[in-house]
Amino acid sequence: MSQIKFAFEDLKVYAKALDLIDRVYKVTDAFLKEETYRLTSQFIRAATSIALNIAECSGDTNPQFNRFLQIAGNSVKECVVCSKIAER
Repeated sequence: MSQIKFAFEDLKVYAKALDLIDRVYKVTDAFLKEETYRLTSQFIRAATSIALNIAECSGDTNPQFNRFLQIAGNSVKECVVCSKIAER
């Protein structure tokens, strides 16, 4: 069976988003168990949102793709805040 490959899978930003997801999973494993449904959940959702938004609109029109990249950028900011909260 041939394997389907999408254009976004070759984007460096997509690969870095997947790396971030892996890192967030590793970091959140060390969080207190009470944080599972609070900070851990939010952090993982924000990190995952980055890759999902990149994939969702790749191949669309440039303005539409740029809009989704902006949404992904906002999720990056959310991850920064989650990491600062965890640090504190």
